[in-house]
Amino acid sequence: MIKMDNLTKRYGSTVAVSGLTMDVHDGQLCVLIGPSGCGKTTTLRMINRLVEPTNGEILINGEDNHSSRPEVLRRSIGYAIQSVGLFPHMTVEQNIGTVPSILGWSKPRIVDRSRELLDLVGLDADAYAMKYPHELSGGEAQRIGVARALAADPPILLMDEPFGAVDPLTREMLQRQFMEIQRRLKKTIVLVTHDLDEAIRMADKVAVMKSGTLVQYDTPEELLSRPADSFVRDFVGADRALKRLSRIPVTTLMQPAKAVHRGVPLNESDFEGLPRYVWVVDSEERLLGWADTSGGRDTASWQVEETQAGRVSVLENASLREALSHMLGQGVRNVPVVTAEGKLVGEVTLKDIEEATAE
Repeated sequence: MIKMDNLTKRYGSTVAVSGLTMDVHDGQLCVLIGPSGCGKTTTLRMINRLVEPTNGEILINGEDNHSSRPEVLRRSIGYAIQSVGLFPHMTVEQNIGTVPSILGWSKPRIVDRSRELLDLVGLDADAYAMKYPHELSGGEAQRIGVARALAADPPILLMDEPFGAVDPLTREMLQRQFMEIQRRLKKTIVLVTHDLDEAIRMADKVAVMKSGTLVQYDTPEELLSRPADSFVRDFVGADRALKRLSRIPVTTLMQPAKAVHRGVPLNESDFEGLPRYVWVVDSEERLLGWADTSGGRDTASWQVEETQAGRVSVLENASLREALSHMLGQGVRNVPVVTAEGKLVGEVTLKDIEEATAE
């Protein structure tokens, strides 16, 4: 989809990007990362010609990105930035419809598309369409920025620190939501970030840059397990084995969970196979809490420690890093895995995670 060949950008005697060659395949999310001043934002802006290269070329679907006027090129590429850049005098609906309006879409079509995208980014269209940017929280504004970038359904999306201006909890929520959007839409995305955890969590491929040059371009797994040199090794950090856990879904290590149905009697053979503490589920297999089995096999007499499933469990699409965080936070050695509806599907143990980290 995007091919950069010997791309170079000079500002006088300063070389911002030097001889960059890399491909971003159709449907991939590529993250550019590196120290400040390494050339990642300059590279991003050369794709949609906000910055013109000194040498080299960029091909999009086999065509030179200079084959059309810059403004025409930019209308076919979504662009989202850290400061969002929403027009303060426009409503949310009008902001989302900026590019479709330029492209000549009818007003009803723009309204329908705006409402569709508000739903996609998790905002109620009835509540948000007529709001103005000053009425939005930072996280809401970031979501509107993403919606606006997607408005004309561009095949390519460029994102420059899109989640950098919000607090860590909101950023993680936005990352997770955006990954779900990408899973559904499969856009070709180039994203700039300074946050290594964000890169590892989100990327299909990571490009590590230093002083305008590409040092390593690999999958997050390869980057963490086989750094190309000492610079990459230091950049990803000594805890790279722990970072790898964010790329491993809990389902890869999930085991069947020992669980009983509340109030359903156990026969002797079933009871003998139970550990002291077991998970308790209802008739729909939804997690209710846990119970101590030392009182005998009469489940009706057990004291069930009920709890909200979200406090002790992780979702089945969570990573091992999230599971480990849950264990450390709760002071336990195993964590139940549930569906979005709260149904118990298995559990992950600390021992399994330790073995995965040691590999």
